Amino acid sequence: MGKPENCCRYHVRKWYLFVEETHALESGPLADGAPLQKIVIAAAISNPYAGNFSETLDKIVANSAHLGEEFGRRIQAALVGQHVESYGKACIVGVLGEYEHGNAFLTNDFADPIRRAIGGGKAWFPSTGKRGSAGAAIDIPLAHKDALYVRSHYDTITATFTDAPAPDEVVVIVAVATRARLHARLGGLRAGDITGVDGLR
Repeated sequence: MGKPENCCRYHVRKWYLFVEETHALESGPLADGAPLQKIVIAAAISNPYAGNFSETLDKIVANSAHLGEEFGRRIQAALVGQHVESYGKACIVGVLGEYEHGNAFLTNDFADPIRRAIGGGKAWFPSTGKRGSAGAAIDIPLAHKDALYVRSHYDTITATFTDAPAPDEVVVIVAVATRARLHARLGGLRAGDITGVDGLR
């Protein structure tokens, strides 16, 4: 018998919220503007395919748009009126599952409602994932939401969940950031240069 559904037709055991706020560089200079805030939202979700192979992954994909809406709502609440400039997503699949099960949670069906919740996102939504046990750490890539090649917004945040994933779970993770790296100075396309339908001048 499967676990009871309690969110978007999934069994979500636990939600996580992590906020990191950086006010100065490692070498000491204070932020060139507002502090850099990174927000991680994650959910430990029962994997309906744990221990089994299936040609289709519809039990995950079919309702992932609704899951994306819930992630979007939680991101908006955590932002408290701030704007998102970069984003990324990830998964950690418990050891009874396949890496493909995690990827099934992270398709465009899931990502598009998050884009809408943060005011759009024209660029590719960077993604990563792995299989692991409870407490495994993962580095979530971040990139500018409207133009992938804005160097100042290439970044990472590391997350770990002490009690997840259980062997039959997937931890689904979304991270956002409110600005570029502090004192980014490697040149290239700037966020201020972005315009138009394709995200570039």
